[in-house]
Amino acid sequence: MVRMLTALALGIVAAPGSVEAGRYCGAASYSCCPAPVCQPAACYTTCRVERQQCERTVYSYVQEPQQYMVSRTVHDTIYEDVAETRQRTVQETAFREEQYQVARQVIETAEREEQYTVMRPVTETQYREHCYTVQKPVWTESTREVRRCVQRPVTETIERECRRTVVRTVSETVNQERCYTVMEPVTTCRTVRKDCGKWTWQRAYNPSFPFPGLTCDDCGNSRWAMQPRGFYTLRPQWCPNVVESQVACTTYQPKVCRQTVPVTVCRQVPETIVTKVPVQVCRIVSQEVVEQVPVRTCRMVCEQVTQRIPYQVCRQVAEQCTRKVPVQTCRTVMETKTCRVPFTVCRQEPYTVTHRVAKCVAREEQVPCTRMVTRCVPRVETYEVCKIVPHTVCPASPCSTGGCASGNCGVPNAAPPVGVSPTPVPESVPLTRIPAPRGAAT
Repeated sequence: MVRMLTALALGIVAAPGSVEAGRYCGAASYSCCPAPVCQPAACYTTCRVERQQCERTVYSYVQEPQQYMVSRTVHDTIYEDVAETRQRTVQETAFREEQYQVARQVIETAEREEQYTVMRPVTETQYREHCYTVQKPVWTESTREVRRCVQRPVTETIERECRRTVVRTVSETVNQERCYTVMEPVTTCRTVRKDCGKWTWQRAYNPSFPFPGLTCDDCGNSRWAMQPRGFYTLRPQWCPNVVESQVACTTYQPKVCRQTVPVTVCRQVPETIVTKVPVQVCRIVSQEVVEQVPVRTCRMVCEQVTQRIPYQVCRQVAEQCTRKVPVQTCRTVMETKTCRVPFTVCRQEPYTVTHRVAKCVAREEQVPCTRMVTRCVPRVETYEVCKIVPHTVCPASPCSTGGCASGNCGVPNAAPPVGVSPTPVPESVPLTRIPAPRGAAT
């Protein structure tokens, strides 16, 4: 197209004709037609653009979710009871005997006789008559008719269509990466504190019961008074001595290892089964029932009743009595007593302590998972193709003998003037973007 436009411009510039003829590039109208234009012209070839609709198949990829079962290792923690023997200090109480003097009050009881008068109540029972009216029930037996409506069940058997969905198991084998835990021993040192102390005896004063004795007051007079007394005992006391030492301790640390193993995955496929089940249908039918019901009628009859009511009469009777009155006399007696004095004795006693130790146990369980599966989906796409088709144009009739007074010679497709290239200029064609096939470079 560029070459044809360039040749046309050069032909117009090089033509010996007038400038007005080159102003229109020899396309459709001329202000003056030269003599050779009116001569018979030959056919020439031009081009036109044709559009054509085409179809092609385009493939696209979509992601779809898919359910599958995966086995995973679950670690459960269980606890075991472990017995351990330890030593503890047990304090026991021992007793020793001590003697001391006490003054005890002795109370002596004597009796003397005493005369006194008391009033004794004497009760007598007497009767009085009381009349009253009572109502006595009299029952009469009779029968009356009772009508009632009852509902009687009637059972019928019909067939009902039962649809149920069963799940069919489909197994397939996939490779799965499995993780398992291995316990590796790790040795570390820890500081242990131990008490290496010892027991020592400490002297302590224990106050005892007070004893009576002679004392002198500020005026120099002697009198009896309670004097405090006590005794000394040896009490054990623990002297601590903490010693630190390094002890090697071995523990097991978990380590995760990976392994690819084939796993059988089961998926469930639903399937519908239709069965006919006999069903019993119960309907209620109303029915009237007539019954004879016995009826008891009660009527009250008045009756006179006489009753003797007892009542009691109390009177006082004087009576002479003798009683013995106790008389107490107090005197002081000195006695020697023995008391048990407690003291504490310590000893070591072994005992067993049970504590729980954690232990990891692995087990397998099935877990549902979802993964995205790529699927290729074809679709038909329409696109437009433009191509240039050659077209031959021939004039209808030559110009008249009188010349071209109108300027176009009456010829719709006149031949180009002398010196102008016969190559036509194509009409303006709008550009259409043709979609490139998928995967081609743009």
